[in-house]
Amino acid sequence: MTAVTVRAPAKVNLQLSVGPLRDDGYHDLVNVFHAVSLVDEVTAAPAERLEVTVEAAATAQVAIDGVPVGRDNLAARAALMVAGRLGVEPQVALHIRKAIPVAGGMAGGSADAAAALVACARLWDDREDPLLTREDLVELAAALGSDVPFALLGGTAVGVGRGERLTPALARGTFHWVFATADGGLSTPAVYAECDRLRETRGERAPRPQVSQALMTALATGDVKGLGAALDNDLQAAALALRPSLGRTLAAGREYGALGALVSGSGPTCAFLAGSETHADELAAALDGAGVARSVVRAHGPVPGATVL
Repeated sequence: MTAVTVRAPAKVNLQLSVGPLRDDGYHDLVNVFHAVSLVDEVTAAPAERLEVTVEAAATAQVAIDGVPVGRDNLAARAALMVAGRLGVEPQVALHIRKAIPVAGGMAGGSADAAAALVACARLWDDREDPLLTREDLVELAAALGSDVPFALLGGTAVGVGRGERLTPALARGTFHWVFATADGGLSTPAVYAECDRLRETRGERAPRPQVSQALMTALATGDVKGLGAALDNDLQAAALALRPSLGRTLAAGREYGALGALVSGSGPTCAFLAGSETHADELAAALDGAGVARSVVRAHGPVPGATVL
């Protein structure tokens, strides 16, 4: 086989509830993931050694300057894991075409890792009698990062633990989104640390995270207004504390009629739920004209996880 290309989606967190800090340095989470049609593609091709190249997708306004091209790239780490499990040399060239914002809270790096897992397994494993099962790939994904298993699964799912233990969730119909990206990223560990600091300053005890029944009902019935009202992110206050300008972006989206607005994950991308595809077009145009974001992109969900093209 000469090359394998795999597409993997971005995610938006419909609910991100953050529990107390655990002894291992992680937080217990309830994380309702939703895969959207903003995708990265990873092509794996035979090579003399492991190498990584990155480009922005032709239709995307994505800054790729901060994406590593060495073995610390998450896709490269995925390739090394697959090679180790299969007992082969990691002789592969990984080419990443990015449309997911970098360090934007939409799990672009995790999507690349999931795509690389699938691509390298397809490139090196026996197609008729594979050594690596789907469960093996999920196990490797969880070792790479909390968001990587969902990039394999896609759709809509509830994640618990660090977010890596997933249960698919029923989502009826299609939901339309507008994403407003920001200049520069936000460090996920820094946002979690700020969340802990804010809680300590306010004398708040972190609650035990619970799945929002209102959110799950809205998803299962395709109730877009109910979904917009139920969107929630415990990291949003911390992201706003570290990047106050995001408050202006969220306010603009609400002013222009978004049914729901929140910071996606640890930020700084802001997500806005629209009532329809036409409404998403109108909302995107209004946000773009307001000058409150580096770029504005539309997407829909849910969509499948990592998929071989």
